[in-house]
Amino acid sequence: MKANDLLGIGELARRTGLSVSAIRFYENKGLVEPMRTGGNQRRFLRSDIRRLSFILIAQNLGLSLAEIEEAMKGLPQGRTPNASDWKRISAAIRQRIDAQIARLEKIREDLDGCIGCGCLSLKKCALYNACDKWGESGKGPRVLR
Repeated sequence: MKANDLLGIGELARRTGLSVSAIRFYENKGLVEPMRTGGNQRRFLRSDIRRLSFILIAQNLGLSLAEIEEAMKGLPQGRTPNASDWKRISAAIRQRIDAQIARLEKIREDLDGCIGCGCLSLKKCALYNACDKWGESGKGPRVLR
């Protein structure tokens, strides 16, 4: 491996848009694994740019850190992930996103139905929450979750 194939943490931060502390955080979680120089400086593979970019995209999609960690277990260490690697991971994430979309569509339908009656009140609505029965079971927006 050539020296110019490796990136310092500052260069990796510049290339990914992450802060150095965020890269260290992901390192502590085992999501990236730098090599160490004789002077104990971190050196990252160029493929870590894609690994960190994947983390950012997954977080924007609403995946938890635990879900990201699970997905990244299938990524190769030491080489740039290829199309086959990403296809395998995206299939698993797609199921999670599809479930999230279905949940959000139900929330949207429930919300539209409630506002459509004109009362604009979940507490008073005889169609949606007659006699405030949901209020008897505790606090918070349990129905729309």
